Amino acid sequence: MNAPFNSAQATHRDAFQAFVCDEETSEMLKPIVSELGWAQEKINKGGLRNAVQSLSVSSSPNVLFVDLSESGDPLNDINSLAEVCEPGTIVIAAGQINDVRLYRDLLSSGIQDYLLKPFNADQLRDSLTQAQMMLSGPRHNEGGDSARPHVMTAFIGTRGGVGASSLASSVAWLMSEKQNRLTALLDLDIHFGTGALTLDLEPGRGLIDAIENPSRIDGLFIERAMVKANDKLAVLSAEAPINQPMINDGSAFYQLEEEIRSAFEVSVIDIPRATLVQFPHLLHDTNKAVIVTELTLGATRDTIRLLSWFKSNAPQAKVIVVANRVPTSGGLEISRKDFENSIERKIDYVIPFDPKIAVQAAKLGKTLAEAAKSSKVGTPIVRLAEQLASVEDDSVQESVDEGSLMDKFGFKSLLSKKPGNAKKAEQEAAE
Repeated sequence: MNAPFNSAQATHRDAFQAFVCDEETSEMLKPIVSELGWAQEKINKGGLRNAVQSLSVSSSPNVLFVDLSESGDPLNDINSLAEVCEPGTIVIAAGQINDVRLYRDLLSSGIQDYLLKPFNADQLRDSLTQAQMMLSGPRHNEGGDSARPHVMTAFIGTRGGVGASSLASSVAWLMSEKQNRLTALLDLDIHFGTGALTLDLEPGRGLIDAIENPSRIDGLFIERAMVKANDKLAVLSAEAPINQPMINDGSAFYQLEEEIRSAFEVSVIDIPRATLVQFPHLLHDTNKAVIVTELTLGATRDTIRLLSWFKSNAPQAKVIVVANRVPTSGGLEISRKDFENSIERKIDYVIPFDPKIAVQAAKLGKTLAEAAKSSKVGTPIVRLAEQLASVEDDSVQESVDEGSLMDKFGFKSLLSKKPGNAKKAEQEAAE
């Protein structure tokens, strides 16, 4: 069941109203409401039934606290409340029924929280504070320039450990912090994602909940599930138990992308290679794609394969090739020139490897861009973020001529030292 309390912005409404059944709850609410800057006069006697009657003839508040204690059928009554509530209302319910199924059904119906009586002041304060934070969070480009089209960028690493996730989080941070854009970072590595970890955040259960119940995904779910890194950056990441396979057909990921597109100016998608292969439709609306690679034999092969994949599956995307963690003092497995000859195009950005900065970023819980600042490492990341945030008409990527990948300067010569590999690579590139 989709949540009826969606995140569309509404105007000319009270900040808060409450409808409570007992004096004890009313007295507990008063000081907390005052702390949050709301009026105590908006605490009304009477529970859910009174709330439905009142809101049927008046505007809904931004935050609504409703007592279900006197309700014989809480779920049905909550649905009646949804019919008279305007979009954008954040609903917190309280009641005496201790039932997990009811709790889940109420959350699925669109309320933010259900407090089981008796609850204490700290529990009530936490729930109301969370609601207030949601009101100040990202809402359909609120505070942004709605005339600017949404920019969706995907980051894909050619090999494990090339630093695609690190660059994705750095670029997302720069877009939010330095460019003042409402930015979402979506890490689709369900079991081993580092999107939240890199920003020193707890990932929460939002992404796992989305996969388990895609029907719950709407604007309000996005606001509740995403973890805020700063005023302009929110993250959706996960650390699913590694003994818990996640059955997923990709629909949840696609719905998340749709909701994020309507709520943010920029989205950065960190997509594992396996997910890219399994769900190619996830990148059908991508404006730009960053292939993060290293200067090695295996990465050369897979850069060619990914360039070919984008040509076939996401031709609308502007593809940018970034060589990351490049040693500054020799020791390259493949030279830049040979790499570029093999992939039949130039590397767009080269980011040198500085172990000291990488260690400092990890220790401080900061992104690489924040730790590096104006260093030789940070400068190309800043330039990359600026290019990715632009909305100029550069979405059509010149394709790679796969028929000429095996010229005398290219991939064939690099693989000739490994018998059988050249023929295999040629076949895969042709595919």
